[in-house]
Amino acid sequence: MQQGQQQRWVVVGAAGMLGQDLVAVLADAGRTVRGTTRADLDVTDAAACRAAVRDADVVVNAAAYTRVDDAETDEGAAFAVNAVGAQHLAAACAAAGARLVHVSTDYVLDGTSTTPCPEDAPLAPRSAYGRTKAAGEWAVRASGADALVVRTAWLYGAGGPSFPRTIARLARERGGVDVVDDQRGQPTWTRDVARVVRDLVAVGAPAGTYHATSSGDATWFDLAREVVASAGLDPAVVRPTTSAAFVRPAPRPAYSVLAHDTLRAVGVPAIGAWCERWALAAADVLGDPPGGPPAPVA
Repeated sequence: MQQGQQQRWVVVGAAGMLGQDLVAVLADAGRTVRGTTRADLDVTDAAACRAAVRDADVVVNAAAYTRVDDAETDEGAAFAVNAVGAQHLAAACAAAGARLVHVSTDYVLDGTSTTPCPEDAPLAPRSAYGRTKAAGEWAVRASGADALVVRTAWLYGAGGPSFPRTIARLARERGGVDVVDDQRGQPTWTRDVARVVRDLVAVGAPAGTYHATSSGDATWFDLAREVVASAGLDPAVVRPTTSAAFVRPAPRPAYSVLAHDTLRAVGVPAIGAWCERWALAAADVLGDPPGGPPAPVA
């Protein structure tokens, strides 16, 4: 594998919110990077995956079926992308001698802990989406590829629909919004995740599992108040409610706080405090017309 800036990177899923920031962060760092979108590469096609990564040194798999609620009734479609697609990319990387960075999620865990979940916590998904992502992790680990599994959670960014945009829009339209206060996690900027991926490869981190989430923790209610304040509105328009008031098809982890021990062990700093990172990201994330998927509000 070539080293440093001479490495040839391929970002699979480059049109997504995280994929866009991966391409931008890598290009800003002087890396040679090529992004592929769903139109360019069908990850469920093994031959297409082999062709796409044949000349790559590092491949980041940011392609995923992320419609968490839809997966409950269409698990086969989610499995095809999240598990079979991951398997194809991992096998292709193993054959090409390329390093794989596979992006995963907190949904592979059961969400019942009360302390930050370590990287070696047992996989115990509670939703169809979580099962397909857990299967993807197993496929990557079993492939023989030189692979980093990077879990993240509660993502927001400028390149796609996200909770902050949805909340800012609802607060403006309704003049008030109820947001769940009994789910706890780590709001995380996609640009920060992209930097962690870049740095893990730069330091030659050994194959294994790493967590790329902001430090500290918050509820959706906590994040919503910060978002509304950043949008120039009174945080008091955000009112706390419970998950029982906002029932959705797929169960959500009650506790999605991830530990960062393996990240620190290889010399890559953990992402800073979620509130500080949001303050830096807010203008960029809220700058475009807000929109997004259903937020955990009632």
